[in-house]
Amino acid sequence: MDTFDGTQINAVAGMLGAPGATSFTIWPFLGGLIFGSIGLVAFVYGKKHQQWVTLFLGIALMGFPYFISSTLWTYIVGAALCAALFYFKGV
Repeated sequence: MDTFDGTQINAVAGMLGAPGATSFTIWPFLGGLIFGSIGLVAFVYGKKHQQWVTLFLGIALMGFPYFISSTLWTYIVGAALCAALFYFKGV
């Protein structure tokens, strides 16, 4: 019986067209988790204090990682949205 190691799994996934089959990193997921958590806090704070800018920035922080696949752009956009939170004195 043949053994089936990780390189063969990546080769099969690559043939099937699985995105990111050969180069998975944790950093985009971690960025989305961090910025999504900040967005949740901003959303709840904005809703409780009826600050609409903070509420919508919180929604943007929670949602943008779903639309950006690049790690670099995830952190750039997340940092810009967090800076906007403090610029508008929402949080």
